[in-house]
Amino acid sequence: MIEKIDISGNGYKVEEGFKKYVEKRIGKLDRYLPHGSKKDVVAKVIVAEIGKSKGGDKYEISVAMEIPGGKVIAARDECSNVFAGVDLVEAKLTGQIRRYKLEVQPHRQKRSFKDFFIKRK
Repeated sequence: MIEKIDISGNGYKVEEGFKKYVEKRIGKLDRYLPHGSKKDVVAKVIVAEIGKSKGGDKYEISVAMEIPGGKVIAARDECSNVFAGVDLVEAKLTGQIRRYKLEVQPHRQKRSFKDFFIKRK
């Protein structure tokens, strides 16, 4: 679980239920990170209310995760429901973290099928 999650609102009052939801959804993203960088991850969540002048409430949710080594993984989405926006941002971050993990971790050496049957000296 990501320990350090900063949640702030810009024109949006952050309530306790929303904080718990964000901590649950964004906090579990550490399971996709490489083992060496799990403990020092810092996530910053900003919820901004936009589109209020047009009559409809619309929110912009942006999340930036600072991973040790200077890497920042970020995602942003606009939605009319803040909880649905968090879900969309979580899905985007999951894909980005998986691509980052492929870059960082060394791959196993691939062997062809016939190499299993040939005796090596």
